[in-house]
Amino acid sequence: QVQLIESGGGLVQAGGSLRLSCAASGRTFSSYAMGWFRQAPGKEREFVSDITWSGGSTYYADSVKGRFTISRDNAKNTVYLQMNSLKPEDTAVYYCGASKSTRTYYRVDYWGKGTLVTVSS
Repeated sequence: QVQLIESGGGLVQAGGSLRLSCAASGRTFSSYAMGWFRQAPGKEREFVSDITWSGGSTYYADSVKGRFTISRDNAKNTVYLQMNSLKPEDTAVYYCGASKSTRTYYRVDYWGKGTLVTVSS
């Protein structure tokens, strides 16, 4: 099994930046595709970004393209989400997911508990 713990959330002003981290347990981290999702109060959870097990391919929701960057460091069992030019509409709980499939977009086998990102105007 894999356990995921997110960190790096907080309160920032619009236009600011945050870097989220997701630390994973287990010795087979590199075998999992990893991704980020978010959920605002009263709204459904939505896909933000993911990265393949090899790190060779990355994907982004249209709403964050050009502003967010996903990366992974398999040696540290960690995936990151660099968030720049933050907007109030980015406010949400951000969840890390791990997938045995090629992408978390299609399947998530493990979820973290989430980290709150609040962007003020």
